[in-house]
Amino acid sequence: MKIGILGATGAVGRQMLECIEERNIDAEEVRVFASERSKGKTLPFKGGELTIEVADEENLKGLDYVLGAVSNAMSKYYRPLIQAAGAVYIDNSSAFRLEDGVPLVVPEINGEDALKHNGIIANPNCSTIITMMALAPVAKISRIKNVTATTFQAVSGAGIGGFRELEEQVEQVAKGEAVTPHVFPAQIAYNCIAEIGSYNDNGYTTEEMKMQNEGRKILHLPELTVTCTCVRVPVFRSHSISAAFETEEYVSVEDAEKAIAAFEGDKLVKDHVPSPLETSNQDLVYVGRVRRDLNRDNALTLWCCGDQIRKGAASNAVEIMEYLENH
Repeated sequence: MKIGILGATGAVGRQMLECIEERNIDAEEVRVFASERSKGKTLPFKGGELTIEVADEENLKGLDYVLGAVSNAMSKYYRPLIQAAGAVYIDNSSAFRLEDGVPLVVPEINGEDALKHNGIIANPNCSTIITMMALAPVAKISRIKNVTATTFQAVSGAGIGGFRELEEQVEQVAKGEAVTPHVFPAQIAYNCIAEIGSYNDNGYTTEEMKMQNEGRKILHLPELTVTCTCVRVPVFRSHSISAAFETEEYVSVEDAEKAIAAFEGDKLVKDHVPSPLETSNQDLVYVGRVRRDLNRDNALTLWCCGDQIRKGAASNAVEIMEYLENH
């Protein structure tokens, strides 16, 4: 197996490389690609180093898989080159997630969809992955009709720049210096910003609509409706989500918890409330506070946390590649 990583110097790209090493994937060759300014630099891998290249038609040849961690525009540019090279493109951008014929995959939930690919598979949005991992076990008991969710998204979801902005602003506030935001629309240090993505005509942001549009495709529930508010919070890593959802038939708290506990990739937590800190740097989605919705008969609510760089992005992409290899 020969693997390429687009955007290998970014937070998600670096994590993809680490996941390949951690999982001891038997790759004959791994090629790392980034921008011209990174060309010739190296990244550590399995005790050695990989030299960064700029992806082009020639050095994409011979690859079996390309994992993408680049912008929508760059992903659209590279897609035909990757397909011409005969590789399967597993793309972390949002460019192709809702395109007909492109599987949108979380392996534990709908891994079989990956087998129907035509050279490209999309990786879902990070908050969507974490939320759907928590809801999918219950959806197997009874179809989910609607979801009301609020996400609490870590700054590293905006890339390395988001991480640095929070660090810098904490120092600036401590020194009494003025804070000027660059990555986020307002100061993020000691603050919350209920604005992620650009606004649609319906008043919801692009980030908020992903939960509904992508959730429908992942869970195979075309009528699913989602009301979502996405909030950026001053947390470095791991997203958290509060989700209330209505099922077609009654599902008890006990049955929901039993299903979540048995679901691969989930960890049911009952002795404390899961938090972003404890879910960072690992791949499980922690689910807790499962309880009845007091407003509706067939409804539950829960709290979940997961590392958005790993399970919400890099690890999920690597897992898709592993699923294809094993099936």
